[in-house]
Amino acid sequence: MSLKIRLTRGGAKKRPYYRIVVADSRSPRDGRFIEKVGTYDPMKPKDDAGRVILDIEKIQAWLAKGAQPTDRVLRFLDAAGLLKRPARNNPQKAVPGKKAQERAEAKAAAAAAGEGEAA
Repeated sequence: MSLKIRLTRGGAKKRPYYRIVVADSRSPRDGRFIEKVGTYDPMKPKDDAGRVILDIEKIQAWLAKGAQPTDRVLRFLDAAGLLKRPARNNPQKAVPGKKAQERAEAKAAAAAAGEGEAA
């Protein structure tokens, strides 16, 4: 059984509230879970202490049993000092797409042709 430490959504429409739970990875997002280990309220200010509440002992116990946190929960655990989140590096992210490169080349060619006529 693959265990995940993940968020389940609650709250009203446009007013999200999340519980941090340990669940089987095959169960639905808001479905069955094993244990609640914290809460996350994104509507509170970022500097509010009640925005993210974690039960550190329970989380450490589940991590020792092999539970894997999702990306968002890993951010919370990194901020709490429990786990280290690896830095990501994607040098291809800033490269424009194929169509944008073609448009830039066409624009440069048109500008070069315009300068050639003026000279």
